Amino acid sequence: MQRSEKNMNINSVYAENTVVFKGIVDYDLAQTFNCGQCFRWDENNDIWQGFAGKYPCKVWIKETDLYVESLTDVENSAEFTEYMAHYLGLDLDYAQLKQQFAADATMAQAIEYAPGIRVLNQPFFETLLTFIISRNNNIPRIKKIVDRMAHTYGTKTGDLWAFPTAEQLKNVSIEEYNQLRMGFRSKYIFDAVQKVLSGEIDEATVKNLPYAEAQKYLMKIKGVGPKVADCVLLFSCEKYESFPKDVWINRALAQMFPDGLPECIKGMEGIAQQYIFHYARFNLEK
Repeated sequence: MQRSEKNMNINSVYAENTVVFKGIVDYDLAQTFNCGQCFRWDENNDIWQGFAGKYPCKVWIKETDLYVESLTDVENSAEFTEYMAHYLGLDLDYAQLKQQFAADATMAQAIEYAPGIRVLNQPFFETLLTFIISRNNNIPRIKKIVDRMAHTYGTKTGDLWAFPTAEQLKNVSIEEYNQLRMGFRSKYIFDAVQKVLSGEIDEATVKNLPYAEAQKYLMKIKGVGPKVADCVLLFSCEKYESFPKDVWINRALAQMFPDGLPECIKGMEGIAQQYIFHYARFNLEK
């Protein structure tokens, strides 16, 4: 499946800062927000609150309706609706993808375990920095560091704090990042911010490059190796052939796919990776 094969038949209704996406099936917010691809969403009574780009939101599902409520006034309802559909991965035909992947019995088993996972389309700069922070780290600690960063340098919007822009981090020193308890990652965050500000790392360039070149391009940043680069490319650049590998994925490849990944996921390996990763975390032997 190529990137152009999007699901454009999205039925939505907008009213009073809230868009309702109708007829959404096999979408699990917990599986999606807790699978390690994002760090700014928190749940309370099945309602998730966090930032999607510039929008502070609440998101919840009632039967087959997915609700997104902006916590600030929406200036352009069409723009908000389109942005949220893309952010939440609603414009990609997951029914077709899962049918395609299920041609392989092992993939079918992984999909059946967590059919509600979607890959989000997150802001580039935020994704770059949060995955640098994720290096040799765990999700609760990553979330705390990211929250401290937002509260210290971001802009308060309603009751939430937006992730800081590169411009807001322009004069932050390595020592000041250390105060956020980033540890060895402070110097890498500093380098990433400076390279983005100088234009050496450019979002449009990353998105326009072929996958392999884009990966190499991001690895010019200190501390960014193949895994972090692949996460950025998958979760913010729609490079769906990107396949981030960590200890769980390497374990899954050895135990589930000893003969290599199946042909049916070719070109969309990153989407398949999320099903494999979630299944591996809870089902494979350590």
